[in-house]
Amino acid sequence: MPADGAGRRKGRDETREERADRQWGELIQEVRVAQTGVQILFGFLLTVVFTPRYPQLEATDKIIYILTVVLGASATGALVGPVSFHRIVSGRRIKPETVLWAARLTFAGLVLLLLTMSSALLLVLRVATHDAYVPYLVAAILAWCMLCWFVLPLWARYRFTEN
Repeated sequence: MPADGAGRRKGRDETREERADRQWGELIQEVRVAQTGVQILFGFLLTVVFTPRYPQLEATDKIIYILTVVLGASATGALVGPVSFHRIVSGRRIKPETVLWAARLTFAGLVLLLLTMSSALLLVLRVATHDAYVPYLVAAILAWCMLCWFVLPLWARYRFTEN
């Protein structure tokens, strides 16, 4: 690795396996945060169909609800996936590959979580207000989350990564 102006090496001096161990620990911490959010949201969504108000929803709102539940289940599956993946391949000495696939599942789970949140917000605001501005408000929240979750990190990655 090249040295910086102070004569120190840039980056970490770690083996492929050490890097995978570190990355796995970081990834699992990230997944814990996302899993908690998606599991609470999904659990809440599952109860809606059992409320007295559900049969009174318009057909469009019922479709949005079903889509939201399916998205929530998919997000949950993707965000729990890394744990199952690791458990099944544990001890097979493929930690770097496990980290790669777990990261892909986590990214897919975050995209699905964003879609679940947006869909749930659309449903709640449609039922609560019946106003024409609801899709625009949801689009603004979706754009905000995309900025926070994807655009800013990708910008930082591009801006501050030397390559």
